[in-house]
Amino acid sequence: MQIHTPPIGWCGPLERAADMHQAGLDYIEVQLVPMKLEDDQAFEEAKAQVRDLPLPALAMSYLFPHDFRLVGAEKNEARNRAYFDRVVAMLALAQSRIVVLGSGWTRNIPQGWSQAQAEDEFLHALSWCADALKGVGTTLVIEPLNTKESNLVNSVADGVRLAQQLNRAEVRGLADFYHMDEENEPLATLSEQGDWVQHIHLADTGRLNPGTGSYDYPEFMRHLKRSGYRGLLSAECGFKGEPVAAMRHSFEFLTHAWHTAA
Repeated sequence: MQIHTPPIGWCGPLERAADMHQAGLDYIEVQLVPMKLEDDQAFEEAKAQVRDLPLPALAMSYLFPHDFRLVGAEKNEARNRAYFDRVVAMLALAQSRIVVLGSGWTRNIPQGWSQAQAEDEFLHALSWCADALKGVGTTLVIEPLNTKESNLVNSVADGVRLAQQLNRAEVRGLADFYHMDEENEPLATLSEQGDWVQHIHLADTGRLNPGTGSYDYPEFMRHLKRSGYRGLLSAECGFKGEPVAAMRHSFEFLTHAWHTAA
């Protein structure tokens, strides 16, 4: 019987793709903000780079630039939608399976707003994102962030709850081991949320590469396998040591952790 192994990749800019390929990774999770997609020339250059990647861009993240807002009086929905249309073009070109919406600055609850107000606006943004992604083959996943980085969606359960409330096939949840650890979220959440979690971000102690710290990977992988997870595993972290060697080490560590999880 063939044993399923999730594809293992790394988050980073396009310029890091050659290193990832050399390290033996399965894919790159491309950072979108450095592409400067609002600039016409930069947009065309980014498309050319994506066409020439040495490994698949199965996911994309670092979605919205820092001056964008999805929630609050400062939001510019026309600009948001025009930018996201270019993101969708990149996703379609790369045939990416996943686009990650973290970008905590875009969704923070403004002063004087209730959580309910902010969630309504965030759900509205998720709805038009889902419309734009219809038929593309890419799922947008809501990334929970720890409370030092955002005050809206701070747990896997929060992200899944909003995805369920929206109830669109194009939108699901994400689990990030680093943010779960920062918020002391039980790893059992992974098996409890089932297939509503469609993407994984990984790190280790000090937000360094997997296999260099004390995170409980056997327990994490056990719950992930119990949920029936069939998605991607993306490291989103710094490097302990030389980058290519660090990525290669983490690839081997994660493959072993997955296959040995009970």
